[in-house]
Amino acid sequence: MERIQIDQVEPTAYEGLFAIENYLAKAKLSTTHKHLIKIRASQINRCAFCIDMHTKEAIKDGESPQRIFLLNSWEKTDLFSQEERIVLQMTEEITNINEGGLSEDTYQEAISKFDEQYFSQIIMAIGVINFWNRIAVSTLKPLPNS
Repeated sequence: MERIQIDQVEPTAYEGLFAIENYLAKAKLSTTHKHLIKIRASQINRCAFCIDMHTKEAIKDGESPQRIFLLNSWEKTDLFSQEERIVLQMTEEITNINEGGLSEDTYQEAISKFDEQYFSQIIMAIGVINFWNRIAVSTLKPLPNS
């Protein structure tokens, strides 16, 4: 069943999200961290449109297919660095905010590894992908033709 597509009906509603995306494009946040955040949050939120988009972008930017395939079991592998593991833990805790949000342990680990600016950029990236996921899931955003 087709649903209303907000980008077609209310394109100006996306301007704020695009402003955050433009900010993140210029931020210190690494491309790898951005990809991991976008893919992992989209997996948790079961957003097919965003998983499709962001896995393709990550592979195009040189991300390993194996790491993408194993991303939903990241804590069971040694494929991810300590920094990536912190970013992924933050992504999971913030995306699952109804389960308590960012824990004190994860917060302390993150601020010991990242400066205040980088830490803030991680949270902004997690927040914006969660917003995109909610739009795409709610409207059943169709996958593009390959």
